[in-house]
Amino acid sequence: MIAVRSLAQSPENYTESAIEASKSWIDLDYAGDGIIGHRMDIFLPKKGKGPFPVVVMVYGSAFFSNSSKGNCFKENYGQTLLKNGFAVVAINHRSSREAIWPAQIHDLKAALRFVRANASQFFLDNSFIGITGFSSGGHLSAMAGVTSGTKSENINGLEIDLEGNIGKYLETSSHVDAVVDWFGPTDFLIMDACGSSFSHDDAKSPESTLIGGAIQENKDKAALANPISYVSAGNPPFLIFHGNKDPLVPHCQSEKLYEKMQKAGVNSQLVIIEGGGHGPGVMIDKYYNQMVGFFKSKLKK
Repeated sequence: MIAVRSLAQSPENYTESAIEASKSWIDLDYAGDGIIGHRMDIFLPKKGKGPFPVVVMVYGSAFFSNSSKGNCFKENYGQTLLKNGFAVVAINHRSSREAIWPAQIHDLKAALRFVRANASQFFLDNSFIGITGFSSGGHLSAMAGVTSGTKSENINGLEIDLEGNIGKYLETSSHVDAVVDWFGPTDFLIMDACGSSFSHDDAKSPESTLIGGAIQENKDKAALANPISYVSAGNPPFLIFHGNKDPLVPHCQSEKLYEKMQKAGVNSQLVIIEGGGHGPGVMIDKYYNQMVGFFKSKLKK
């Protein structure tokens, strides 16, 4: 039996009026270990008949939060997907202050396995599982895409386990079918050189905290956490959004990822938004609708 909370009991203050869903499950424990960072919420559209195609959503927090899944419903971000027939799965993951990389991708892969393994119970169509996230959530969404189907990798002589052993469904696939990345970092080592407003090279930066040491002093470890390190021809389709005035994650991050994907032959699109910041001017209805169109175009006929 899978334990759930009602909307009224949720620590993230969801309300029935705020989220237009026909049915929801709040605070599902996708790892079975009781920790906050391993909870997810599932919402079904009000219209249409299930099973519904799925989009997993990952919040941004500079990797510092283990409990911000509710942010996936700020503005119209998650709501636009629900209104267009997608089930939405908003997930927590462990913060970098409680577990360093690759704990976060292990959590994400465990959540994907849980969704796929339990799809029928929640009226989900596991023939399509897309993923999207913003900022650090964009990084994790991109990582899920570029490592889709890859259990381990060796980069610069360092081995990394990309699946982990979180949860009960270790034999279930964590594959994703399409990715929408909203201004996620992709190559930590060049962020400062690209014009960030603060030092990512600093030992206390989000990226340094994530890998457990200053990134420029741990370049091989940083490479293990860079989505750009894993780009290959077998990656699923990508849609990438980035504002050209983003002060926190320079837009070169998305441009470099896109360039590498194009060279590898990955089905990918890049939208650079004139005047867009780190969310403002980027996370708006115009681009939410483009995200929906992208996901719909990738549904299996």
